[in-house]
Amino acid sequence: MKKLDVQFTRQPGDSLLVGALAEDRGRIYFEYRPEFIETGLNLSPFYLPFEPGLVEHTAREFGPLPGLFDDSLPDGWGLLLMDRYFRSRGLHPGEVSVLDRLSWLGSRTMGALTYHPPAQRDDIDANLFELHELARNSQEIFEGSAIDVLPQLMRAGGSPGGVRPKVLVGFDPAGGRIVSGEDDLPEGFEHWIVKFAARADSTDAGAIEYAYSLMAVEAGIDMPPTRIFETAQGDRFFGVKRFDRDGNRRIHVHTFGNLIQVNFRIPSADYADLLKTTLILTRNYQDVLRAYRRMVFNVLAHNRDDHVKNFAFVLDPVVGQWTLSPAYDLMHTTGPGGEHTMTLAGEGKNPTRSHMNQLAVQADISQKDADRIFNEVQLATNNWPAHAAEAGVSKTGANLKFMTN
Repeated sequence: MKKLDVQFTRQPGDSLLVGALAEDRGRIYFEYRPEFIETGLNLSPFYLPFEPGLVEHTAREFGPLPGLFDDSLPDGWGLLLMDRYFRSRGLHPGEVSVLDRLSWLGSRTMGALTYHPPAQRDDIDANLFELHELARNSQEIFEGSAIDVLPQLMRAGGSPGGVRPKVLVGFDPAGGRIVSGEDDLPEGFEHWIVKFAARADSTDAGAIEYAYSLMAVEAGIDMPPTRIFETAQGDRFFGVKRFDRDGNRRIHVHTFGNLIQVNFRIPSADYADLLKTTLILTRNYQDVLRAYRRMVFNVLAHNRDDHVKNFAFVLDPVVGQWTLSPAYDLMHTTGPGGEHTMTLAGEGKNPTRSHMNQLAVQADISQKDADRIFNEVQLATNNWPAHAAEAGVSKTGANLKFMTN
């Protein structure tokens, strides 16, 4: 039997033992520690019983782990790096258990959950990073080479989700310095994510995502700080400040998809599910309006990669209150088969304002609020050319098409 302790790490030197994960003959079990239950911090209220006793994870159609712990594992790029690392050590990824993967991540996870004891892993120092070289090396990783640079990329970007290459960095806004951001940072540095272009992306993908963040802010959507990181070679990469960190304080984040244990790779959810979940979890009408606003933005701005892990909730451990997280991964995307990954009242290909209004009624959102949000978001998306110009988007990128009514 394999076993891992799960800790709720609030900041360096301040952790609570949450409980224990165990694997026995392919079955996964979890047990909350009674002392943690007494804190009242229910980390995953919908599908993981917040009570004493051993719980077996039986929803294997969802995935090998309960959603709470699945949020600690990377998707896409991070998983690719992890698998390449194991192969470079003579291990077939299919033979590496999910608990081994969590142990390998240890304390280098997104959010507040950490796993102990951590596995031994080859490290490099946290010297200043050269973004141009990291971006070039990420392309070599996609092509199957670059074993020599894999340790550096692993340290820089082994845990983020999503398919585009990206790295976790510590950024010093005063001096412009960048170091590895996987661990706790020196004083004066902030936790950021820097994204590189995938092979299928346009050359100004970073500028477009930055312009989208500007447009989202004008639309009234709460966004983390964003910026463009430029290199001496002329690269321009999109960067976003992490909302799961406040200095070196860690914040618990639970994605919508893993909260309700819906596989984000299989489009099966509707925005009605997001709005209902937001109300139940946060008990806050303003959070429901925030979720509705993001739905409207995704429709009007043609962001159809709106899957269930592109929405999340954060937990305030002091008062035990959940809120909708800041927005992230906002881009002009086509979605599976050209449709929204999450449907609107059952419609994915051509959602209209009528579908949005139908969802507003179901979520007890007043027509006045629904109209106000739609009009505010539409003003922002109509202003796309100005945001594109501010971000330095090419003429081709500036000609993106949006919904107009």
